[in-house]
Amino acid sequence: MVTADFNPPLRTRVVRIGGVSKETLLSRLQAARVQLNEAGQALFADSRFTTQSVSSLVQVVEVTPNALGFPDGATYQEIVERAATRGLLLCPLELAPDLRLQFPDQPEGFIGQPASQHRAPPGSITVASAPISDDEETPKGFYLRRIEGALWLRGYRSWPGHNWSPQDVLVFSRPINAA
Repeated sequence: MVTADFNPPLRTRVVRIGGVSKETLLSRLQAARVQLNEAGQALFADSRFTTQSVSSLVQVVEVTPNALGFPDGATYQEIVERAATRGLLLCPLELAPDLRLQFPDQPEGFIGQPASQHRAPPGSITVASAPISDDEETPKGFYLRRIEGALWLRGYRSWPGHNWSPQDVLVFSRPINAA
């Protein structure tokens, strides 16, 4: 059953994905001076990360665990399951690099904030996607961040029991014709 009774999303946008190879996508990131961390580079190097040959439009919705009814945070699986009841779907992994390229005006999230470890950093936007592996050493997905003016596409590692904070921002997709 799909219900829409949750706090309004933080932001929605339409992103064009696909139509280029993974190598071309990486070249576009480099040309745009987008920084990749080691985990992001590992995702790009993994043969299980593929791109669609045909271009398409995807509507993305930014939400927080709190907006989905988790005021104390929740595990990734709990967040994904609750999002699905609201008509929100996991994004293809390739959406993260395309979103990074199409969202250059992401607000700064680093300046004046304490360092974070084992948590989503302030100002980050995690793209909710299915992990390409259950192996703990394989990065689980990407998040977007602006650090001192530089745009980043960062890979992250997580374990199933990790509790995402109520204010963490995640991006899900939904059909273009959905309200």
